[in-house]
Amino acid sequence: MDASQVVEQPFPAQSKIATGPIDGIPTEASVLKFSDKILITLSQEGRLSQWIQVPLSAPSPASVDMALASSNLLPLSHLTPKTLLGGGGEKRESLAQLYAVQIASHIARRDSEETRTLVVGLGLKTLKPDREAFFDVLELIQKVL
Repeated sequence: MDASQVVEQPFPAQSKIATGPIDGIPTEASVLKFSDKILITLSQEGRLSQWIQVPLSAPSPASVDMALASSNLLPLSHLTPKTLLGGGGEKRESLAQLYAVQIASHIARRDSEETRTLVVGLGLKTLKPDREAFFDVLELIQKVL
């Protein structure tokens, strides 16, 4: 195809990128919103090592209504994460799933009608179960949502 025939158009999916520190390490967060999925990545030093999906649809509307009534930082009980790729051991996998479910909870609380599947790609150098790193992740994710 001749280069003069190529028409530059924006990518069809909505996207947004932000950067910020997580545990003192520069981190890039991005979101791509497709018609059936929301893809969020958190990458340090260009890595992506774990992929987790969390369906945002609930088994019943009543469980969502009860879960949304609570506005605390606990993840919504109807969300079930599943590791697609990567792991890094039981502790790292569990913490990555907690991060993914917390991000999904944030999305569900912002828009109770959201039913797409969330796919989270994590590439954090270290996953720490400490408060500061956890809030750094949530703060950076809020910048791209």
